[in-house]
Amino acid sequence: MRTLWMVLCALARLWPGALAGCAEAGRCCPGRDPACFARGWRLDRVYGTCFCDQACRLTGDCCFDYDRACPARPCFVGEWSPWSGCAGQCKPTTRVRRRSVQQEPLNGGAPCPPLEERAGCLEYTSSQGRDCGHSFVPAFITSSAFNKKRTIQAASPQWSTQTEDAGYCMEFKTESLTPHCALDNRPLTRWTQYLREGYTVCVDCQPPAMNSVSLRCSGDGQDSDGNQTLRWQAIGNPRCQGTWKKVRRVDQCSCPEVHRFIFI
Repeated sequence: MRTLWMVLCALARLWPGALAGCAEAGRCCPGRDPACFARGWRLDRVYGTCFCDQACRLTGDCCFDYDRACPARPCFVGEWSPWSGCAGQCKPTTRVRRRSVQQEPLNGGAPCPPLEERAGCLEYTSSQGRDCGHSFVPAFITSSAFNKKRTIQAASPQWSTQTEDAGYCMEFKTESLTPHCALDNRPLTRWTQYLREGYTVCVDCQPPAMNSVSLRCSGDGQDSDGNQTLRWQAIGNPRCQGTWKKVRRVDQCSCPEVHRFIFI
């Protein structure tokens, strides 16, 4: 077969039209397009009608020069926009960030990644500046990584830049959780997959989740005797919720990162 192919290539030098393909026909089409064809050698070494549409890779009937004439170009996207504010005040809701397509994928290039991401959030002031949101039960939690993004002033003007309260950490032993925690694979809520029944988890109470008067976080369970079953819910994945019992309060959390969360 290799010898036959070499012979055909040699004959093509004497008969230039034999190697007509996508480049000579000036064709290069997205998707599946039966009208996007030429006459020439195919990649499977058959001479005749060959195609220059993106679907020819699946059907195996591309013209011999398809890769050269129609190079694959991956999707390129821009940088993420800044996170928006919460969609509402005084209740668990979401924030969003987006990015735009700089170059659409061509000729089978890598598709575009997600262009929008959402994350749970909770603002503690109303549009009129009224303090709110601290009386929520159950406890609302999110990944400790969120604390790196959260700024004191953005969430509660009652906390000044001079606030240096170190906060505290509550340890809980999880008792139950819904199956939805393990099913969420979105980048910003993937942390819920690490929740397990019977594990000890740490939850940081930091400004601005900490009430500026009581210096407590809503749902921290400090008033329970350790035998009381308390409820929690994951921000960003409201179907991920469960129960836990208080173990103790400590100054700093020492749990592994995957079992460390924050009140929000």
